[in-house]
Amino acid sequence: MPDTTCHMSISLDGFVAGPEQSRENPLGKRGGELHGWHMGDPRATEADEVATGWLMRPRGAYVMGRNMFGPVRGPWDEEWTGWWGPEPPYHAPVFVLTHHAHDPIERDGGTTFHFVTDGFDAAYSAAREAAGADGVDIAGGASTVRQALVAGVIDELTLDIAPVVLGAGERIFDGIESFGFEPVEVLHSPLATHVRYRRVG
Repeated sequence: MPDTTCHMSISLDGFVAGPEQSRENPLGKRGGELHGWHMGDPRATEADEVATGWLMRPRGAYVMGRNMFGPVRGPWDEEWTGWWGPEPPYHAPVFVLTHHAHDPIERDGGTTFHFVTDGFDAAYSAAREAAGADGVDIAGGASTVRQALVAGVIDELTLDIAPVVLGAGERIFDGIESFGFEPVEVLHSPLATHVRYRRVG
């Protein structure tokens, strides 16, 4: 069975995004501080380069939440095609969890956003079918990753632990009663400690 992966940057106090996410602050206030290791900080090292390779490895399909797709909330009352410009980095089908139906959005480079209104299990099942032998990635945000953890579908979880305390924002482990992973590889730089975990058993 192909692996299901998830790769998230996280603060020391457990937040993957800062508070008050908006069009101006898509990662929330100070959330960008979690991502310097792959966003051009001059202190980045070879360890960060390796971890960036983990993050950007091609997958057969992706699952993400609507908040990660964009800032539009409620009914789709404005045109929005994603944060990533005309060619998003996915190059594969992306299944977006939402309560409001939307026609698929095709972008350059092979990315098509499909909008799923009947929950995580349906989105994950569609992603598995679309991915075939190439595996699925749970792309975020926090709520979607929590649902994947509760469902027990993640085989490999990578956390980039930035030496940052945000104090508030979006957590991925709230309500998760057991972890179920063990570390298999650790890299570090001044910007992050990169830990790859595999599901136990």
